Amino acid sequence: MDYLRAFLYALQAAYGPMDIHLVANGLIHRFTVPGDRPGSNNGWYVLHAGVIASGAFGSWKAGDCHTWTSREPTDLREAEHLRQQMEQARQQREADQRQRQQAAAEYARKLWRDARRADPEHPYLTAKGCRPHALRQLGDALLVPLTHKGELLNVQRIPPDGSKRFLSGGRVKGCCSPLGLIQAGQPLYLCEGWATGATLHESTGHPVACAMNAGNLLSVGQQLTRTHPDALLIIAGDDDRQTEGNPGKRAAITTAATLGCGLILPPWCGDEPLTLTDFNDLRQWQEGKQ
Repeated sequence: MDYLRAFLYALQAAYGPMDIHLVANGLIHRFTVPGDRPGSNNGWYVLHAGVIASGAFGSWKAGDCHTWTSREPTDLREAEHLRQQMEQARQQREADQRQRQQAAAEYARKLWRDARRADPEHPYLTAKGCRPHALRQLGDALLVPLTHKGELLNVQRIPPDGSKRFLSGGRVKGCCSPLGLIQAGQPLYLCEGWATGATLHESTGHPVACAMNAGNLLSVGQQLTRTHPDALLIIAGDDDRQTEGNPGKRAAITTAATLGCGLILPPWCGDEPLTLTDFNDLRQWQEGKQ
C-alpha cells in the first residue's frame, strides 16, 4: 500500500534504513532504532489506515515525537477525524511510556535493595579519582541513583570498562543524581555526569545535582528552582570543544540564561589537551602533572 511505503520513508528519513513490517491498526508498536543496542526496542510507532492515513513515531531514548499524514484534510469532517486519531495516538504513547517507566522504577528499586556499598577501588572510581559517596554496586557494576522529588526512578549502571547504561524504559528527564545536602542561601551546583558532580562536591563541599546529560540540564534546573528556591543555583557546564556545536557549553549557557542563575565552565589555562571536556577531566589532568 502506498501509505505504508510513505510512512516507512518518513521513519527512515528520521532514523536511517531499517527492515520493519508495519501494522496499521492504531496500536503502539516498537522497533529497534538503527544504531541502538540490538533488541532495545526504543523506537515506537502508531499508524492508522483510512481515507487519510495518519501516524506518529519516535524514540523513547531520544525523547522525540514525529507526526505523519498521507495528505492534508480537505474539509472540517476530515480534519476532526484526523485530530481524533492524533489524540488517540498521543494518549496511547503516554500510557505506554508510563507503564515502561513504572516497570523500570520498580526494577531500579530492586537492584538498589540488592546492591552493596560501592567498592572505593572500583576501576571507574579509580580512573576518575572520585570517592564512591552514596553509590552502590551490584556484581562489578556501579549503580548511580536517579531520583525525582526524592523518589528513586532509575539507575545508571557503570561496569569496570566505564560504559554507561540506564534501565530500558526508565525515566531520565527531570531526574538527577544528588550529592550532599541542599541548604538555603548556599551554592547548589548542577552539572551533567556523576564524576563531574563528585569532583565539584569534593572540591567545594557544596551539594551537586547531576543531570546525566546536557539535554536534561534545563528540566532538572527548573525542578530545583521550584523545590529549592532559596538555594544559589550554579550551572557547571561541560565544554565539548571538539564536538560540533559544543552541545555541553551551549546547553549550560542556555539553561543559566533561562533560569537566571550562575554559570561556570572548566577554567582552562591553555595547555590542556582539547580532549578534556569537564571539571573531572581537568582535575585528573592537573593531578597527573604533579
